[in-house]
Parts: sequence; structure tokens; C-alpha cells
Amino acid sequence: MQCKWARRLGEVLVISPFSSRRTHDGQLHRPYTESEIDALAAYSVELDRCYLLPVAMVANRRSVSLRLSPCRNNQMERVNWAAQYELGAIAQLGERLSGTQEVVGSSPTSSTPERSA
Repeated sequence: MQCKWARRLGEVLVISPFSSRRTHDGQLHRPYTESEIDALAAYSVELDRCYLLPVAMVANRRSVSLRLSPCRNNQMERVNWAAQYELGAIAQLGERLSGTQEVVGSSPTSSTPERSA
């Protein structure tokens, strides 16, 4: 698993799925391969959201874009929608009657019935 920043450029999140290091010849950028990682997680500071991308989507690429809203030209095919890769809240803190915290919920939260009080 690799973790990266997702920077927002207008209505697109841009993720750079490669390693970078300095060599005596300058900066070396090398894309990840399918044999190196299983998936890539990206965090957007502006949106305070995390995204999980499968290795097939990021392997051997220098950049991956995720759309946040529809394209101005109405393109629908071959668009990577950010919502499809967003990680939901796996657990949420609920309060017990005694005042201590316990983990409740699921992902998505609507997949389990609510507890009655």
C-alpha cells in the first residue's frame, strides 16, 4: 500500500502515483508497478477525504485524475469519478449510557439497521 496526497485543481483531484528520489544526476521519478503495491490510498486536505485506488488504475502511470463534478463538455465515458473511490467511515464513535466511547456503525452506515435506544 502506498499513501499519497491528492491535490485539488478545480473540479479534479490529481494524484501522482510514483516514487521520487534525488540521485547524483538529479531527481528520479519512477512509477509503481503491480509487483510493488496492492493499492494506493490518497488523501485530499481540501476535501478532508480519503480515496482507495486499485493497483491496475495506478501502475506505470505518472498521474491519475479523479473528477469531483460533471465535465463541462458532458463527457461520461472513461471518467474516473472521485465518489467511486472514496473511502467511507468504517466505524463511528457512539456514546454508551455510562459516557464512554464505543465503536458502532459500518461501511456504508446504511448497511446495518440502527440500534434502538
